[in-house]
Amino acid sequence: MAGITETTTDKGPGLTLAFAVLAALGALAMFAGAPTVLAAWGFAAAVVFGSLAVVAAHAYWD
Repeated sequence: MAGITETTTDKGPGLTLAFAVLAALGALAMFAGAPTVLAAWGFAAAVVFGSLAVVAAHAYWD
C-alpha cells in the first residue's frame, strides 16, 4: 500500500513573479506617462501589484 506523499506546487514563486512583472509594468507606465493621469494609474498599479507580490510570497511560498 502506498504511503502518504507530500506534493508541492510552484504557486508561490509563480504568483510572486507574475505580480512583480505587473508591478514593473505599472512602474513603466508611470514613467512613460509622466505628466498625465496615466502616471497616477501606473503608480497605483505598481503599488497594488507590488503589495500582492509580497503577500503571495509570504502566503504560498514554502
